[in-house]
Amino acid sequence: MAIFKKGNMDDIAEDIVPQNSNEHGTDSYKVEHDPFGNEEGSGIHYKSLKWWQCSLLMIAETISLGILSLPAVIATMGFIPGVLLILGFGIICTYTGYVMGQFRQAHPSIHSFADAGQMFLGRPGRYLVEVAQALVLTFIVAAHILTFSIMMNVLTGHATCTVTWAAIGTIITLVMSLPRTLKNISLLSFFSCMSILVAVIVTMIAVGIVKPDAHSAVLVVPGYDTSVQNYALGISNILIAFTGHTAYFTFIAELKRPEDFPKSLALLQSLCITAYVVIAVVIYAYAGKGVAAPALSSTTPIVRKIAYGIAIPTIVVAGVVNAHVCIKNIYVRMWRGTDVMHQKGLKSLGSWYGLAFVCCVAAFLIANAIPVFSDLLGLLGALFCTWFSLGLPSSFWLAMNKHQLFINWKKSSLTVLNILICLISLVMCVMGTWASIKSIVDASTTRKPFSCADNS
Repeated sequence: MAIFKKGNMDDIAEDIVPQNSNEHGTDSYKVEHDPFGNEEGSGIHYKSLKWWQCSLLMIAETISLGILSLPAVIATMGFIPGVLLILGFGIICTYTGYVMGQFRQAHPSIHSFADAGQMFLGRPGRYLVEVAQALVLTFIVAAHILTFSIMMNVLTGHATCTVTWAAIGTIITLVMSLPRTLKNISLLSFFSCMSILVAVIVTMIAVGIVKPDAHSAVLVVPGYDTSVQNYALGISNILIAFTGHTAYFTFIAELKRPEDFPKSLALLQSLCITAYVVIAVVIYAYAGKGVAAPALSSTTPIVRKIAYGIAIPTIVVAGVVNAHVCIKNIYVRMWRGTDVMHQKGLKSLGSWYGLAFVCCVAAFLIANAIPVFSDLLGLLGALFCTWFSLGLPSSFWLAMNKHQLFINWKKSSLTVLNILICLISLVMCVMGTWASIKSIVDASTTRKPFSCADNS
């Protein structure tokens, strides 16, 4: 059983292990306990996911809005640089996801990034990471609410105020977030996965027939919009497409067999990388520099309505998955070590419903404050996902191997790799955040916050 030094995880670990004593004769280690404890005979069981159900949740959370921005990224960078970046970040994110699975196996008490933050930096680290994780998940929910408003404007021809559509999307997300276990939501994830894939296939076929601007597609670097700002935004959008890491610890904690996580990850990433490259390349090849973000808007008005109609499950369910994870992290933090989270009384249900309300309202405000789809995703990817997908997992590996970083060529190579990933994370965070904020400021002259105007 994994152990760690006393004082780092006082809120997470419990019983003292009487096997090691320090020089003062006191025990210096504690046993790590599962975050949900013993669920035998409890009113609600959280650890109920099978590996394939976990895969569906991960696919629904990951293959959603990010895929809709990739054709526009290729339009900024050209075929070859764009494809290489998608493949490169896909491989790196697969590796960092695997590291997270190893880290969770070594420390079975971890339920979220905040728990890991406390292991390294004590309570200040916990609070810092806890707030950051809540923000990134809330931003993702906001992106889905924004996309819901775009979808409804497309389907109805802007029949009412855009803020009203965002409010309706928020209410739907809130209601669907009320169940407390991931197993229930995993059943919806299958439809979410299929809907986004079918929607983009319809878009691919449509742009292949119409070929709105195929002659403008280029292999390497386009002669337009090639500023550092646009490249930084493009890379941030690629990263957000692979960011499921914020929820991995939560998913692993609810697996029946946490050791099956690599299978779930392998299925997710193989599908992700293949779909992203094919879809981004095909849509850009025919839509050219005029490709829209979201990509579903790149077709004719009728096909656009069909594509958005098919994508409804993804736009809704993927937002619900992220809302659920955000609520669950705080909920477990509130009631860990008690039996409240396994009950069905006023205290347990009331606290869950209250957290769901706060999360969804915050997402609604963000969605209306940053009304440009690509800018919202770019800021999210740069400010948060660089750390949760790259920087923190590589730091976990360095921490797990701190006493054997250079003992042989294999360890030395992995040490260099993880240090390099940390540096990439830092550079991307700084450059991407600058580019996103600048783009948001520039767009403020045409897209006003909390505007009723058509955003489709």
